[in-house]
Amino acid sequence: MYERKAVSSNDMHAELARLRAENEALRAKATSKLRIARSEKGAVSVYGLRRFPVTFYAAEWERIFGLREQIEEFIRLAGDQLSRKPE
Repeated sequence: MYERKAVSSNDMHAELARLRAENEALRAKATSKLRIARSEKGAVSVYGLRRFPVTFYAAEWERIFGLREQIEEFIRLAGDQLSRKPE
């Protein structure tokens, strides 16, 4: 049969403090600033926008940048119909 070990109150409090600190560290990391990196296949990845990175090859980023004014105008015109995720 499985035997349960007695855990002292001090051990439980210490473990709780450790888990809280770990949780805070993970939260701080999740809300960190954006960072850019090169992927293994040579694409450009932006981290920090979503759970997973946004990755495009250089030519794709250049096409997106070429649409900047149209994207800004679209957001301005449709702004009240677009969802905004709180930061």
